[in-house]
Amino acid sequence: MSNSDRRSFIKKITAGTAASLLIPQLYADNKERLKPLNDYNANDSSEAFWETVKAQFHFAHGLYYFNNGSLGPSPMSVQGATNSYRATLDGFPSRYMWGEWQDEKEKVRLQVAHLFSVNKEEIAITHNTTEGMNLIAKSIDLKAGDEVILSNHDHASAYVPWEVWQETKGIKLVRPKLPLLPKTIEDIVAVYENAITPKTKVINICHIVNTNGMLLPVKEISEMAHKKGILVAVDGAQTAGMFTINLKDLGCDFYTASAHKWLFSPKGIAVFYAKQESQKYLKPLIVARGHKDKSVRRLENYNTRNLPEYLGLGDAVAFHNAIGGEKITKRSYALKHYFRDKVKANPKFKLKTPENDQLSCAIQTLEVIGKPVSKVKKQLFDNYSIDTRPMSTFGLNGVRISFGIYITKKDIDYLVNALETIAG
Repeated sequence: MSNSDRRSFIKKITAGTAASLLIPQLYADNKERLKPLNDYNANDSSEAFWETVKAQFHFAHGLYYFNNGSLGPSPMSVQGATNSYRATLDGFPSRYMWGEWQDEKEKVRLQVAHLFSVNKEEIAITHNTTEGMNLIAKSIDLKAGDEVILSNHDHASAYVPWEVWQETKGIKLVRPKLPLLPKTIEDIVAVYENAITPKTKVINICHIVNTNGMLLPVKEISEMAHKKGILVAVDGAQTAGMFTINLKDLGCDFYTASAHKWLFSPKGIAVFYAKQESQKYLKPLIVARGHKDKSVRRLENYNTRNLPEYLGLGDAVAFHNAIGGEKITKRSYALKHYFRDKVKANPKFKLKTPENDQLSCAIQTLEVIGKPVSKVKKQLFDNYSIDTRPMSTFGLNGVRISFGIYITKKDIDYLVNALETIAG
């Protein structure tokens, strides 16, 4: 790759960010990793391109990070931008906390809205998926005897808010069991449809369940539920940023997602979507001056908050857009298939994630047959510096493996070789 090619790519992913002043040093620290890419073309999706993307992330020495489903890293451009915002804020705290950055905040809201193909008046910037789930579960006015459907695979941060805010009022939580390896979308839709009764008011679903990476058909479930007058709330913690999402097309009423996973934003920042016509059901979790605001902003009215992270979300979206949502989507599925192709013929491995691309993407759970997952996870880390997430519930006994865009095929080769050695 020529120097001009490198500068062009770095400039593209940091365009319009405060990180631009910091990139020369960050780039210099990684130039040896970029040096071999002599044939790089910023418009292609070659492995060389993805090596360049990987170089924008800085991990602990020797670490192979396959645990993006727990928490994602921020690329250096986003780190640099956020640090720059923080320095600006500390230079004149009262000016930038209350007023000076109003236009910048609205720009971030607009960036996020465009990313998810919705109106900016349907987007609030919150702290994490858990906050969004609490906001929904506490807000909706349900009466004793009403029912809310949550599957057995829902994350604790999705079902605990319903237990605390609604079950104690006499609302019934219905917990149907999802098949571990469904074959079709219809298999999943049927689970929710069969759980509906005349008392069902809300269906709460995970877009991708955190246990085995199963992708649930939000659009089909929303269409089915709305015909019956049922609201649909979605936990999107494991999907936002992994592949292109058009929330208008999905049709759900609410969608909450931590941006610090697959969007690689600063930590403690999240996206909350509320369909315009469904916002009437929501009340802010925290109230302060301005709580009577009728717009979606009332849901993020915290008075003092961490604005550098808020603005850093805009830089994370810019990083995502510079690579391209379609390219990221294709890469997510390409890594999934590359991994599955390398392990599927080995009798010592058992994939615990659906194969169908409509039912899974860049999270895969793998069991090493005859080995407790706790030991496999420990051996992967202790012997190979590979970080994964062990999953023991639902009889999975498997390591959950996340393929962020910084993962290369060489990294997967290294992972599979390690797994084969551990398997014996």
